[in-house]
Amino acid sequence: MDKLRRVLSGQEDNEELGLTAQVLDASTLSYSTRVKWFVICFASGILCSILGSALLFLPNGIKLFAVFYTLGNIAALSSTCFLMGPLKQLKRMFEKTRLIATIVMMLCLVLTLCAVFWWHKKGLAIIFCILQFLAMTWYSISYIPFDRDAVMKCFTTCLS
Repeated sequence: MDKLRRVLSGQEDNEELGLTAQVLDASTLSYSTRVKWFVICFASGILCSILGSALLFLPNGIKLFAVFYTLGNIAALSSTCFLMGPLKQLKRMFEKTRLIATIVMMLCLVLTLCAVFWWHKKGLAIIFCILQFLAMTWYSISYIPFDRDAVMKCFTTCLS
């Protein structure tokens, strides 16, 4: 359990030295507070996504769906900042193995809202929500060792 706490708090990597480390150490939350806020943020993200899906069938529900679904994904993504800290989260998001998934995911978040509010294209908003889901899934499995390879092998096996 102590090793998990060290990894999640960033104490295992001694790359950050000097003023940056002092600022991060001074502003860190306790382990239990981090876990609580992770659960709260992640649960609110799931709730927003479910609420958005329920509102989809109302008149003009596509706008509410797009907003709530996007906010839900942002909340779920932000929840991990409580576990590992925002700076480490950003560094990990833009690592070579996650760079494309991160860019596609963030682009889809923005494009979903653009499709609904500026372009007024409901079908395009649905497509971007589907792409959000796929990009978030691909991003999430990048944290599990060898999982992307297993998914790709399964996918190619199914196609052949």
